[in-house]
Amino acid sequence: MNVVPTVLLALAMSTDAFAAAVGKGAALHRPHFREALRTGVIFGAIEGVTPLIGWGLGIAAARFVIEWDHWIAFTLLSLLGFRMIFAGFREPEPAATKPQSHSFWVLATTGFATSIDAMAVGVGLAFLNVDIVATAAAIGLSTLIMVTLGVMLGRVLGVLVGKRAEIAGGLLLIGIGSYILFEHLTGAA
Repeated sequence: MNVVPTVLLALAMSTDAFAAAVGKGAALHRPHFREALRTGVIFGAIEGVTPLIGWGLGIAAARFVIEWDHWIAFTLLSLLGFRMIFAGFREPEPAATKPQSHSFWVLATTGFATSIDAMAVGVGLAFLNVDIVATAAAIGLSTLIMVTLGVMLGRVLGVLVGKRAEIAGGLLLIGIGSYILFEHLTGAA
């Protein structure tokens, strides 16, 4: 995987965290940059580690599925993409159910919940020739930036933009999965 798919993957992986950060920012009276950066660091660290865990799990199973690797990557990325698209079209939760606290544990739990897809992507990446450390670092850095911006812009942008970002991220995942499948089926890999 070259730079362009890596950057697109990193952006796609960070959109659900961005959507959550917009909601967190919208719940705050006046989010300060320090709080936004703290949230971004927590989300980014978690989002950067989970593809490594998934990759390790995928490597353990690689010898059993090497002939189907491109189909597995395509299927996982497409399923995750469709899940993100459907989540983007769901109605936002009422304001009364938004979390009021930004404690470490609330942020870490939210960060982990939004990073499950990054772990699944890591499993799919185990079957491809990728630099997993660079890819995971790109995902973590992209998430740090997107979440920091999401918290700061949350009060202004509201949940609607966050949902649109999730839909765009889902479309990107499906596109990346399709590109991987195309590459392997045409021998361009």
